[in-house]
Amino acid sequence: MMEKTFYLRAVSLWLTDGRLLAHFIEVVEELLKHGIGVEALLTEEEVSPREGALYITDSGVCAQWLRQQNLPVLAYLHEENPAENFQGIAYGMEIPEEISAEYLERIFRRYEGVPWDILSTNRCVLRETTVEDVDGLIEIYRAPDITRYTEKLYDDPEQEREYIRSYIEKIYHYYEYGVWSVLWKETGELIGRAGFSVRPGYDLPELGFVIAAPWQGLGIATEICTEILQYGVEALGFERVQSLVRPENATSLALCKRLGFTEQGRVREQDHVTGVSHEYCYLVWKKPDV
Repeated sequence: MMEKTFYLRAVSLWLTDGRLLAHFIEVVEELLKHGIGVEALLTEEEVSPREGALYITDSGVCAQWLRQQNLPVLAYLHEENPAENFQGIAYGMEIPEEISAEYLERIFRRYEGVPWDILSTNRCVLRETTVEDVDGLIEIYRAPDITRYTEKLYDDPEQEREYIRSYIEKIYHYYEYGVWSVLWKETGELIGRAGFSVRPGYDLPELGFVIAAPWQGLGIATEICTEILQYGVEALGFERVQSLVRPENATSLALCKRLGFTEQGRVREQDHVTGVSHEYCYLVWKKPDV
């Protein structure tokens, strides 16, 4: 969906048995095609930290040592090394044949605090929101039309930054999706946010979007939401998605209907910042039959 930019520069396979390397042949070939170096070591060999490297090991002892050195590590779990040997290791995998260079890049970015690139449309790029985006979001949300139908930001910018820090840790890291920042591809300017949220009390992921006032009326919301729904199906396995839209928000209701949402009824929800309750149309989108 978008051109891949790799921050990962090298992968070190630190294994207990050289025969395990056979399981990594496909991903090694892919990594090399992207110019990412690969080295294979046995656990008794000395490891020299490499800048931009991700370490993959099936040894719990080695994994703990790597984290003590503050190095990014991915645990390789198999029948001879139970998961309890990797206490405190955030990421693990079981089938090397199913991992990709992009997957390893995303794990590396998590450790380094670099936002994930999500998707690209004809005019926009979507990536995970960062704390540095908050000033731009505050500017977008200053327009009265933006907050007429959507939840407001916190009045205190530092409180909003703290909310984003928590969101990155609790939503992006756990669900691996969320509401993302929308950038104008030509300039990199922040022009909105869109993506999937998790609303307490509901079973379905929820599509939401905000486009800055100067960029409205250009078909951007339709463009990005179409791609987001496709991403939800292809990358996240979603078959149904909900959206909550205020009844008086005719523009967003029309957009949802163009995207294929159908109204299922009305609900009341409370703004998490102001505490004010509003009525919403509850709409559901279903994955098209192939």
